Amino acid sequence: MSNFKRYDKYKDSGIEWIGEIPEGWEIKKLKTIGRLYSGNGFKEDMQGRTEGDYPFYKVSDINGEGKFATISSNYVNKADVKNNKWNIIPENSILFPKIGEALKKNHRKINICKCLIDNNMAALKADESLINFNYLYYLFCCINAEWFVNPGAVPSINNNNLKNSNIILPSKNEQISIANFLDQKTAEIDDLIADKEKLIELLQEKRQAVITEAVTKGLNPNVKMKDSGIEWIGKIPEGWEVIPLKRIFKIINGGTPNSSEESYWNGEIVWITPNDLSELTEIYIRDSERKITEDGINNCSAKIVPKDSIIISTRAPIGYIAIAAVDLCTNQGCKSLVPVSEINSKFFYYFILSIDFYLNVLGQGTTFMELSNNNLSMVELLKPPLDEQISIANFLDQKTAEIDSLVSEIQEQIQKLKEYRQSLIFEAVTGKIDVRDYAAIS
Repeated sequence: MSNFKRYDKYKDSGIEWIGEIPEGWEIKKLKTIGRLYSGNGFKEDMQGRTEGDYPFYKVSDINGEGKFATISSNYVNKADVKNNKWNIIPENSILFPKIGEALKKNHRKINICKCLIDNNMAALKADESLINFNYLYYLFCCINAEWFVNPGAVPSINNNNLKNSNIILPSKNEQISIANFLDQKTAEIDDLIADKEKLIELLQEKRQAVITEAVTKGLNPNVKMKDSGIEWIGKIPEGWEVIPLKRIFKIINGGTPNSSEESYWNGEIVWITPNDLSELTEIYIRDSERKITEDGINNCSAKIVPKDSIIISTRAPIGYIAIAAVDLCTNQGCKSLVPVSEINSKFFYYFILSIDFYLNVLGQGTTFMELSNNNLSMVELLKPPLDEQISIANFLDQKTAEIDSLVSEIQEQIQKLKEYRQSLIFEAVTGKIDVRDYAAIS
């Protein structure tokens, strides 16, 4: 923050997380500068209306970026409010989660109109004779909800602790200057982040295009081509075959041991679930969040498959994929593709990755989508000669690594921008930097 000057004189705030503040600033209890509102019970049969007098916000509506709550999945009418004796939240209040894992994410939004909130949320309305709601929003973004949670298995905010917490209060004019400064600066940072996120999207699209081109057209641009008979693939190299998956792989289903039998769990056998695949950042999978014992695998439908098998999630969601780096088994949300002849598993990993959209089309189900053995077995794969499989896999290893490295660099830049954004908010709202002149000339 060396680009910004400091105030002339400081004093100790007596608040550990704030430290020193400008000499003229005050310390106030939160309850003296605003009012806390509780949420309302929201019956399921009343949810889902897209029109009404008031938006009814749920925690999911205040996730994500942005300062204001503008979109709601639910609306209610004045009669509903009266009949249910619901609390109406005044406009320009700060909405935030108050229970469960959501509160740890510290999402905050300002409502731009009167609204209602469900009972997993709370709202803080500023006394605007004392504090500017925009300044309070930024100050509240520096307050960690976990400081005020009740003890217990499910975290929840203790309202009394929150109300009695100390906050700092600059003059009203300073509050407005600080809020205006942060509106401008955070918008600039958010624009930079959005540009970088768009660049990541373009790089990921390019990555997918490179994979698709290589696994369907090969690496030799001068090779003689033939019609594949598959509409969305078109022409393929003349020496390649189109073969149903069942002629290249044996499909092995997964299973889950009885969860209440302790002797089945915490063993040495890697047991893959869709969640393990979803969190993977490389091609190979060698470990799992949970492992099972010999007794466990002997008492369920899971089977050990050899390394180099392709593991794919086929249930909620479809299409996460990896190559087994060790012998392992899976739960019923995954299927293992065990080669029945000499192939390069990595080539087929890339090919199956390129047809994720098609696998999802084949999924069936009402409660959740699942890809059946029958549908998976009939998926048509392209099979180049083995030497070409190896060459294509090596080429894609290099090209995807280059793109992944760029994406990783940009993600680091985004993270630094987000950290700078939060640091700038903290420095401004706590008076570590003096932005009054900056705000006046901007």
